[in-house]
Order: sequence, then C-alpha cells, then structure tokens
Amino acid sequence: MNPALLSPDFESLFPDGVAAAELRVPGDASLLLPAEAACLGRAVPKRVEEFAAGRLCARRVLAEFGIMDFALQVGTDRQPVWPASMVGSITHTGGLCAAVAAERKAFAGLGMDSEVVGDVNPDLWPSLCARPEITWLHSLPTAEQTSAAALIFAAKEAFYKCQYPATGEFLNFHDVLIESPQWGVREAGFTVRATRELAIAQFAAFPVRGRYRFHEKYVSVGVALAAP
Repeated sequence: MNPALLSPDFESLFPDGVAAAELRVPGDASLLLPAEAACLGRAVPKRVEEFAAGRLCARRVLAEFGIMDFALQVGTDRQPVWPASMVGSITHTGGLCAAVAAERKAFAGLGMDSEVVGDVNPDLWPSLCARPEITWLHSLPTAEQTSAAALIFAAKEAFYKCQYPATGEFLNFHDVLIESPQWGVREAGFTVRATRELAIAQFAAFPVRGRYRFHEKYVSVGVALAAP
C-alpha cells in the first residue's frame, strides 16, 4: 500500500550503499503507523501531509535493508528517530518528498535537501550566505543567481542534517561556505568549508563534498559522511 517509489535520481546524489525513495503526491495520514500518528498532535493538514509523505518514503527505503514497519517517531530535538543501526534524512518541499537511508556501520550521517528554485530571493541572501558566497552570486549572470542561491541554501541544509546525528550541534548558516567549482552544469559536485571549528571535524575532514542536481523546478542536494 506504500505509494513511495525507489528513486535512482536521488540515489545518484550519494555513494553506493544509500537507498532513496520519493513521493510526488500528498502523504496519506491513514497509512501512518499508530506511533507515528501520535507525533502529530494538532498539526495543520499541510504539515500532516508532509509528515506522512516523509514517513512513507522512509519506510520504503528502510525496507531495502530488511527493516519493515518501523515507526519513525520524533525525538525530543524534533528530529526523526531512525533505527539504531541506520542513518537517514528526509526532505519535502513544493510537491516533492524524498528520503534516504543507509547502514550506520558505513556512514556517520546522511543529509538531503530539495528547494524550489526561485524561493531564495536576494532579501534572504545576507542571512543565508557568507560574504564570499554573496560575492560569487553577484559575479554570476542575473539569470543564474536565483539557481545558485537555491543551491547554497539546499547544500547548507543538507550538510546540517548530515552532521547533526553525529554531533548534536546546531549550526548557523554562516558557519560554512559552499563552493561550486563546476557551476553551470545540471548535476555536479560541490564542497563545504567550515568558517569556524565545528564538532563534525572529529568525524570528517574539510572540505566535505556533496552532489547537487537541478531538475524540474527544484535543486536537490546530497551529503554523506563515511563512518569513522
């Protein structure tokens, strides 16, 4: 009954060993497991649909590792509580939801984010981007700036999601810099550089690398950290 489908496109943003699934319709709350539904409280209908879509995608990828009907609950830090043997990430935006998961013995963390290109307008740049990133955005043709800003935002969100399970550290948008040396192609790699000492440095050497893909109206990003 799970409508989420395995996604080779999202899987391509990660190294081997990561499974991905996506869903392009609102999540059906009636398909939530009881323990998942109990996490919703008085959530508004849009939030219920997003939550359900994320859980269905997560359940689909966990099944690839033989984990069936696991209730993905919400922790005290408002983050999804994955099985102890797994790491994962969920994203949902503008009619698209996706989830990835992998075994903890192989990865310290996974981070994924999708954003609608055009949602990160110039008024938001100072709060989301460090000075070198803003300089880079202004150096691009006007027609490319919106896409590049969306990439920066999505890449930072994905990195934050990736590092948090291993460190529990909350980061500011100015704590890292995103660089895209292959800018101008539909799908390529990017790098994440720290602007201060971060707890994740005990697990990973900077720069951390990730991949992005522009598709339809979205940019989707994946970051993975190998297990120590």
